[in-house]
Parts: sequence; C-alpha cells; structure tokens
Amino acid sequence: MPPRTTDSTPQRSDDEAPSTAPEPGNTGEREASAAGTGAGSGTGGDGAPHARPGEGRSGPGPGAGQRVAALRRAADGGRRWRALRLAGCAALLAVAVTGGAIAVGGAQDRGAGVTAVSAAGALKPGDLARGNLDAGIASLQRHLRAQPRDFGGWATLGVAYVEQARTKGDPSRYPQAERALKRSLELEPGNDQALAGRAALAAARHDFPGALTYAGRALEQNPYNERALCTRIDALVELGRYAEAAEAADTADDRRPGVPVFTRYAYVRELRGDVRTARAVLERALDSANAPADIAYVATALGQLAWNQGEYKTALGHYARALAADDAYLPALEGRARAQAASGDRAAAVQGLEQVVATFPLPGALVALGELYEDRGADGDRAKAGDQYALVDAWTGLARAGGVNADLDTAMAAADHGDRKEALRAARAEWDRRHSVHTADALAWALHVNGRDEEALPYARRATATGYRNAVFLYHRGVIERATGDERAARTHLKAALDLNPGFSPLGAREARTALKDLEGNR
Repeated sequence: MPPRTTDSTPQRSDDEAPSTAPEPGNTGEREASAAGTGAGSGTGGDGAPHARPGEGRSGPGPGAGQRVAALRRAADGGRRWRALRLAGCAALLAVAVTGGAIAVGGAQDRGAGVTAVSAAGALKPGDLARGNLDAGIASLQRHLRAQPRDFGGWATLGVAYVEQARTKGDPSRYPQAERALKRSLELEPGNDQALAGRAALAAARHDFPGALTYAGRALEQNPYNERALCTRIDALVELGRYAEAAEAADTADDRRPGVPVFTRYAYVRELRGDVRTARAVLERALDSANAPADIAYVATALGQLAWNQGEYKTALGHYARALAADDAYLPALEGRARAQAASGDRAAAVQGLEQVVATFPLPGALVALGELYEDRGADGDRAKAGDQYALVDAWTGLARAGGVNADLDTAMAAADHGDRKEALRAARAEWDRRHSVHTADALAWALHVNGRDEEALPYARRATATGYRNAVFLYHRGVIERATGDERAARTHLKAALDLNPGFSPLGAREARTALKDLEGNR
C-alpha cells in the first residue's frame, strides 16, 4: 500500500493521532512492485517502514551524517574484506540508524519545535503531523514527564515512534512505540487511540492479522477512528483479501473522507486494474490537500501510479510538485530517480539515489542503486553494487531485531542478489502467512531462480489475476512461461511488460527485451 498522510480536509479531532503508514515500508507492498529489481524482481516492498511516502518531513535528520559515513566505510571496507562485508555493514548500519535514537527521558533533539506547542504543553496530533517529527516527539516527552498519566499523550507518542521508525528506516523505534502504547492502555484500558496505535505498529511490523485484530477492537470503541479505519484497509490488502478491502475502503470513505482514506481507496482500485478511478481519486485527494506534507505525499502517489504505467514525463511532473512542497521528501526523490533512469537519464538517477541512500539506507533504494551501478558497468561499479546488496541484508537483520517480519524483503532481494535458497525459504514462509499478489509473485520468482518453474507457474498466474498493471509481475510470468515451454504465452506477457513500463528495471527490462527477441526469432 502507499503509505499515508495526515488529513487536512476535513479536520481531524484533537484526540486522534496523525495517520501513519501501514507497514511500509511501506507498504506495505506498493513500492515492492515499483522497485522492479534484479532480473526484474523488485524490492523495497513492504519490508521497509520505509521507502514509502508518508506523513511528516522525512529529510535528513541529526543522524544523516552518520549514515553517509557508514555507507562510505561499508563500501570501502567491503572491497578490501569481502568475507567480512555483511557483518561489517550490519554493524555500521546499526550505528547509523540507532545513533540518534530518542528514549523517553533521554537526550532531546535540538532544533525548531512545533510552533503550536509550548515546552510544557500537550502536543496535539495534528501539530505533530505538520511539524518537525523529532522536535514534536521531544515536546511530547517533556509533556509526559510533567503529566505521566496522560494516556492520550502516551498513545500519540507511540504512534509518533512508529512514524519515526518508518520515515528514518530505524526499526529500533518499534520497541519504544510498543512500550508507549502499552503504557497508554495500562492507564486507560481499551482506549481507541492506543488500540489504533497498536494496529499501526502491528502493520509496521508486518503482523497483518494482529493489525486487523487491533483495528477491529479500536473501531468497536470508536467507529470513526481514522487510523483504525485506514489500518483495517491496509491489513486486508496485505493479506490479499481484496474484496473485503474494497468494502472497508467504502466504509472508511463514508465515515472519514479525506487524504488518508482517499489514497487507500485509490490503491485498492489500482490493485484491481482500475487505474482510471485510482488516478481520479488521487487527483481529488491532491485538490483537497493543503499542508505541504499532504501535497508531497499525494503528488508522490500520483507519480508512482504514472511510473507504473510507463508515463515517465507525467511522473516527473508529479514528483516535481511533491518536491516543491517538500524538497527533502525522500519518496519523491527516490521516485524521481527511478523515472529519470527509465527516461534514460541514468547519471541523474544514480546521483539521486545516492542522495537517498546516504540519508536513509532502505532496501528499495539500495537495490535500485545497485542495479544502476551494475547496468553502468564502470570500473568498480560491480563492487559498489555488491555493497548496496550487502546493506539490504544488514537492514533486514536490524528489522527483525526490531520485531519486523522481513521475509518478503528477503525473498525479493535475495532471489536476484543473494542466497537463492534463502529467498525460497523466505518466500514460502511469507506465503504461509498471507496470499497477496506480491507474495504470489515473490514465491513464483523464488521458485524460478531455484529451477522449479512448473511449481512456480500457478503463483505467477495468481500474481497477475486481479488485473493489477505491474510490469514486474508480467515479466516474471513471461520468463517462467518460457522456461516451461509455453513460448506463445511468454511472448504475450514479456511484450505486455515492456509495453506497459519499458523501464521497469535497468536489469530486468534488458533481460525481458533479450528474451522477447529470442522468442520472436524462434517463430
């Protein structure tokens, strides 16, 4: 799913926290398909909390310099000591993303706070969404030290930690979020704010059955809780229960129409192949957006939708609008780089993705950058690509330490850039949990790279069965059909992938063109 943003029209009540991403990682899975990595496999899916658009400003924070240094040290060290690369990258990445972690009562981030909040006053969720997230959290911490029995404040803090984890790619925030939400429920058992926060946290950790349960409990207490309504849609989508997700989106639209609901409604329609409606709904959401964070978020979602259809000029226009609202909005920077790569401006794409991963090294951008290095093929580029892939492994290790189920990220990245057997293990484990189009595609591709194409074909067909227009899925299906001897179907789906989005992946698209040319020559 595309991650979400706060709503500015209509205004949400003061007792509700800002909307958060499902979780990204989001998303959970929309960007997994957009990444189109490896031999077209794609990553950056719902394993990251993450490379998705979302609320608040996600630009460089106090730890950005540490991340830059960490990546450089990882790359240099990896070239000298290949056998130790993964362990070294993991340690460096851990320092990079946890060095500035905020704990209640700990050191506070410096900088401009949320203007509507005094040092001792309670922080309203809407203010948190529109201001500097780190400063907002610091204000909440000060407030809770003065009023430790404010259950609503604890609920808002928990949700803010979830958002901080997602936008900064820092899974270490999730245990902090869990403690804050638990404290809120201890002070006021059954309060819908904390239950909705627990739903968002479960989704961020990819526990989608748990997210559905908590969202349901929150809605029993307050049927109009926007976060719970949205997380319910997210969980149903991630579980592959698309008809129910459509019903949940209709319900949410009736009860709480606004940007967070509109974007989810659009994604449900896109998954069912209705791109026209998805675009119209997102345009409506953009028209209703006033805050810069909302504009950046929705414009980025429109950019992703256009990119998926191969409309690169349109996508670049949407990303430009997003960056005009927030010039450090990482999902827009990443999306722009992908569109630049697909348009043939590889130098700008590399520069843009280097900027993104130097700030927050998340799986989708890391793999995309690695593939661009591989495709460029200059001296040292293969080693640079290897460093990016090693950092993906490091991130998934840290994500698991934070309670995140990262099997889908592992399956997608490892199938093309890692241990193929581990890719299959992870894909099977994820399929056992949920049957979405993204898990079907991941399992199909993992089976393929392990030489099990007959077993892979039903999953590849299932991934394309909803009508979702995704070039990566079509490419995977075509390759698998070719391997099983069905050359006619293979031609159909490889051509469909390239017609839809000819730049879906620097490596995958090249391989698709080669395979299609060979098939045409065999006619």
